[in-house]
Amino acid sequence: MALTRQRDWADDFAQTTCLRAIEQSDKFEAGTHLDRWMFRMAQRVWLNELRARKVRMGTGLVPVEDVDLVDIKPDAETNIFARDVLSQVMGLPEGQRQSVLLVYVEGYSYKDAAEIMEIPIGTVMSRLAAARRVITTRMPSGETVGKKASEGAAE
Repeated sequence: MALTRQRDWADDFAQTTCLRAIEQSDKFEAGTHLDRWMFRMAQRVWLNELRARKVRMGTGLVPVEDVDLVDIKPDAETNIFARDVLSQVMGLPEGQRQSVLLVYVEGYSYKDAAEIMEIPIGTVMSRLAAARRVITTRMPSGETVGKKASEGAAE
């Protein structure tokens, strides 16, 4: 859902990725990380799908405002802030967005994220720093990701 932004696309995307994994199961090395192997495969399937859609439809990505996201009913302020942050994250360049999702959403370490994306760890760190800088400067004055996180921890 985070990549596709639409439920029907997400279902098709997950199905395509699973089918590809089954077809290429002989290439998986026992004892390695299945989640990383699957994520990398999903990433490649998604990038191929984006390229194909751009050719077929002549359009780019769907704005996050046009997607029906599930609301788990947090308080209104938190909900508004989370929507704003998610909107900013989804507006980041692909590499920065993937880094943010892997490290801050999925909880991978910098090293693990670097291995999944097959890039140097310094690039992950650089992308995250750039993403934080962009999001912080775009958020309304007085509200930053770090400030909200520390307020939530204090409560």
